[in-house]
Amino acid sequence: MKEAIKQAKKAYALEETPIGCVIVYEGKIISRGYNRRNTDKNPLAHAEITAIRKASRKMGDWRLEGCTMYVTLEPCQMCAGAIVQSRMDRVVIGCMNPKAGCAGSILNLLQMDRFNHQAQITAGVLEEECSSLMKQFFRELREKKKKAKKNSA
Repeated sequence: MKEAIKQAKKAYALEETPIGCVIVYEGKIISRGYNRRNTDKNPLAHAEITAIRKASRKMGDWRLEGCTMYVTLEPCQMCAGAIVQSRMDRVVIGCMNPKAGCAGSILNLLQMDRFNHQAQITAGVLEEECSSLMKQFFRELREKKKKAKKNSA
């Protein structure tokens, strides 16, 4: 999870929502990703999607069986769907996302019995560090917006 947090800090430096992700196979990191939606002007540029794309290239297959994803924030519906589609074995989550999370908060797409694949979930790993990063980012964003509004008045 510490490596995923490093990725989240890269997003933070770009003024992106600080979400980071790594995928591990046989004890080694095979891919990394961080949120780049605003930078790339792309709604698909989530940390998980980037990491899945890179891991698939590295593995030479779209199936990521035997892989574990470490992600700082609970995946959204798009990312949870991509995780199921990639056949990822396990997802380790830093902090949950009560507004958009689909690994247990709003839905649990990763463990729906009716899908042909389910992923094991471990949540709350380095939760405080992951949560603090998100809170700090949004606190600073609110302050910037308040200053911009004040300066334009």
